[in-house]
Amino acid sequence: MQLYYSDRYQLAGHAFDTTRKAAWIVESLEREPVAGVVIHEPEDVSLDDLNRVHDPRYISAVRTGAPDDLATSMGFPWDPGLWPMVLASNGGVVEATRAALVDGVAGSLSSGLHHARRDHGAGFCTFNGLVLAAWTAHRQDAETVLILDVDAHCGGGTHSLTRDLAWVIHADVSVNGFDRYNSTPNQTLSVVRESAHYLEVIQEQLSGLEERGTIDLCIYNAGMDPDERSAIGGLSGISTAILEERERLVFDWCRRRRIPIVFVMAGGYTGTNLDRAGLAALHRLTIEAAAAGG
Repeated sequence: MQLYYSDRYQLAGHAFDTTRKAAWIVESLEREPVAGVVIHEPEDVSLDDLNRVHDPRYISAVRTGAPDDLATSMGFPWDPGLWPMVLASNGGVVEATRAALVDGVAGSLSSGLHHARRDHGAGFCTFNGLVLAAWTAHRQDAETVLILDVDAHCGGGTHSLTRDLAWVIHADVSVNGFDRYNSTPNQTLSVVRESAHYLEVIQEQLSGLEERGTIDLCIYNAGMDPDERSAIGGLSGISTAILEERERLVFDWCRRRRIPIVFVMAGGYTGTNLDRAGLAALHRLTIEAAAAGG
């Protein structure tokens, strides 16, 4: 299985989980490899791809730092390392998408994606790699693309960028109402408030998708911030075992239906109850489930 990562994923000067945890996961994989996983260095996302999803003025702000309100709209300080970081991390999503369409499964250790709008960032998200992935697949003749988002928070940025795209299905299961939006026929948002219902709601979402006909690619935003130990977004009662079962559920569902799947990391935050090693272990659950199909 091809997994995309570059040291450039952590070039931003502002150091916190979203800009650093990919390296922690790679360190974990170097110590304890997952069978079949091969890490590749991605090329940068192209300006043509970015312009398809984002406003040129916003792209310029991320590149140059001006105007400051746009350059920092994702929620943390701008510095010159931000631009090469987001080019690399979104490039990894694009390349992983192409690989998944050929191999059936691939991923990128990218995060900070689903809150980003066309003309500004939000919620630690700069460019919306999920939508970049959808357009990549569509240009390669994917007629129906599913974006499955299980980050703790709602994917309002993805909603804003895809609500008028009839070929995109957006299924969103969150545990926190941040960035929520109204569901539409092609965009279904469920906000789970009780951990006992979490896997049940995900299964219901997947079962409902079986009535939608052929899906040519699943783009999976695999957030680990629903974990009860996560400093941001965690829901009491959602344990490692539940998240491990969630990953098996999603990847097995795609395998049974022969749906190619590309995954990214999404949220997950260290704090008093979750250290770097613990967070890396959570994100490894996705990689292990993805690689399990051989």
